[in-house]
Amino acid sequence: MPVKIRLQRHGKKGKPFYWIVAADSRAKRDGKYLEKIGVYNPNLNPAIIDLNVDDAVKWLQNGAQPTDTARAILSYKGALLKNHLLGGVRKGALTEEQAEEKFQAWLTEKENAINAKKDSLTKAKDAAKAKALEAEKEVNAKREAEAKAAEEEAEAAAKAAEASAEEATEEEATKEEE
Repeated sequence: MPVKIRLQRHGKKGKPFYWIVAADSRAKRDGKYLEKIGVYNPNLNPAIIDLNVDDAVKWLQNGAQPTDTARAILSYKGALLKNHLLGGVRKGALTEEQAEEKFQAWLTEKENAINAKKDSLTKAKDAAKAKALEAEKEVNAKREAEAKAAEEEAEAAAKAAEASAEEATEEEATKEEE
């Protein structure tokens, strides 16, 4: 029975969510599977991948062939590296301790890279938010200045109208006196 490690789509339209499964290659995409070995959520940045590396390596050693996307995910999480290192242990090139040490070093390096990406994304998001806030403050300051100028013009017009009304009443009063 040819086994594939592939993605099984879940979620709703436009918001996919995938299970990483080991399934018979003849089974439907979202059909029967042999074992669920992880989940993949591409909707977030960075995408969330929860993979049981040991189960994935077990299936790879038993001859399961990953699809292209599943291969990329397994490589990203280190399952392919661990499978490679265990192949070296079987051949006698490495001891299990050396293989585990190399794998752990790779995991910490990868985790640091992921954290750096998360930090850069949050910094970029904060910078964009600060920039938007500054632009909004400028627009509000302009609006306030325009409103104040319009208010002063209205007051000046009211004073001018009041002064002209007083002059008109004074002229009427002088005409009546004559």
